Amino acid sequence: MISTWKETLMPTLETERLLIRPCKMDDLDACHGLYLDIGWADKEASDSDNRDRRRRWLEWTVRNYEELARLKQPPYGERVAELKSSQQFAGLIGLVPLLKPFAQIACFGGLSPELATYSAEVGLFWAITPRLQRLGIAVEAASAMINYAFGTLKLGRILAGTEYDNLASIAVMRRLGMRIERNPHPVPEWFQIHGILDASLWSRHKGHAGKTR
Repeated sequence: MISTWKETLMPTLETERLLIRPCKMDDLDACHGLYLDIGWADKEASDSDNRDRRRRWLEWTVRNYEELARLKQPPYGERVAELKSSQQFAGLIGLVPLLKPFAQIACFGGLSPELATYSAEVGLFWAITPRLQRLGIAVEAASAMINYAFGTLKLGRILAGTEYDNLASIAVMRRLGMRIERNPHPVPEWFQIHGILDASLWSRHKGHAGKTR
């Protein structure tokens, strides 16, 4: 039985090659560099403005761990994935809230954009530094998060979203055993590809794909 709010904090997760730990303010340079490297920084803003925005995000993220735990809410927010062998920053991984018109997807009802309502789901986010991509790190980190989400949080399903042309992320979704669903409508333009993984299928998938520690 959970007796204190601190017991609801997500612990550091460990896999064969990775530690997945809470972000710290000391991670600012690495996080800022990651968003620059993968092209997610605001191209119309200066480097100093982008860095300041990343700093504010990091401050919020660090504070959010404790506040969400006190409220007994899902542990939303990114965490650092680092290589155990060198403590090298490998990227970010985390659970995020998704509020989207999922009713447009066939498995959620297949409604038209005019009739589809929005619903909230728990999403899985990852961003791996380019020099360490194509080494299976995204799958390894995501598998650890999924194990925690289904095993400890007892979630029924988890989703991940991306764009039509992001073949690398779609490949990660497939390796995780996710069912790939495509928005059949052109709107909203940001609602494109989603991978869906049910808890009931995860154990079966792990038996084929192997386990993280």
